[in-house]
Amino acid sequence: AALDGFQIDVQLNIMSFLSPQDLCHLGSTSCYWRAAVQDPLLWRYFLLRDLPSWTSVDWKSLPDVEIFNKAFSEVSDNALYDYMAVYKRSCPQGRRSLKSSRPQYGAVTSFLQSLVTQAEPRFAMFGPGLEELDDSLVQKMMTCPEILLVAGLPHRQIHGIGSGVSFQFNNNQKFNILTLYSTTSVERRRARTEQAVAVNKMFYQENSMVGNQQAMHYSVIDQVKKVCEVVDGFIYVANAEAHRGHDRPEELARILAMIDPALGPPNRPLLVLSCVSHGAVKRIPCVYMAHQLQLNLLHQPWMMQDAVAATLDGLLNGIEWLLEEASCKNAQ
Repeated sequence: AALDGFQIDVQLNIMSFLSPQDLCHLGSTSCYWRAAVQDPLLWRYFLLRDLPSWTSVDWKSLPDVEIFNKAFSEVSDNALYDYMAVYKRSCPQGRRSLKSSRPQYGAVTSFLQSLVTQAEPRFAMFGPGLEELDDSLVQKMMTCPEILLVAGLPHRQIHGIGSGVSFQFNNNQKFNILTLYSTTSVERRRARTEQAVAVNKMFYQENSMVGNQQAMHYSVIDQVKKVCEVVDGFIYVANAEAHRGHDRPEELARILAMIDPALGPPNRPLLVLSCVSHGAVKRIPCVYMAHQLQLNLLHQPWMMQDAVAATLDGLLNGIEWLLEEASCKNAQ
């Protein structure tokens, strides 16, 4: 038995040098290897090793938080917890291959939808990543036609806090982004110069009790409420820079105020851009950000995508997902 245990340990150690893709191919060669490559300890190792490098995660693929907080021996129902399935479902490559294997109804749906209405999908964009980073995401979006083409400027705006811009995606689909800032541009510049925290004028706090404790609850001002009532989805720009301080519970409370189902359809998609100023800045991994913001508590489709303000890396991946989700919801 001791020899068998030693052989198993050696086998697992050898397999840990293979890539998850190689292991999946190996498992398809025989019944023996199919059983061998499904070892939960091995796949938990792969999961914890690789997920910090994943650049996106969504509402269907976010791994359970207990795999981070507990040792392997403490995770409940070890025999039933399929780490291999979790890995394949969660990694971006696995999600892309799963998507490509499905019938391609998306393009047909978008075409038929364009015959029904000429209205551009509208998205409200907000969050601390719009204001706290050294590079401006919005300014870069406005000045990089080779990545995202500006298709039109608004005729009117919400006084003081934001305006909408039409963009054209690479498949010629147009969409509108209404950027909502926490304060006026003058107040934002002053806060950056003085390294102070500006008061967020988009929200006001309401007192509420959960049990015997006071809960954090926000509502949006009337001007923002009107925006929330008419948009087809939301873009939250989170600050993912590791060296900065963050108040994630407050961020979640403000996200919940924006996507409040009382203000519009409850299934509108939410794209979260996990943003840093430039590629040299150390970032908080995407999956960790999703857990910090407790996105698993949301009841509508969401996706978190790593993005870089200076280069717009990752932005188009997020926009593509958002347009697909909004098109599906409108077609229902």
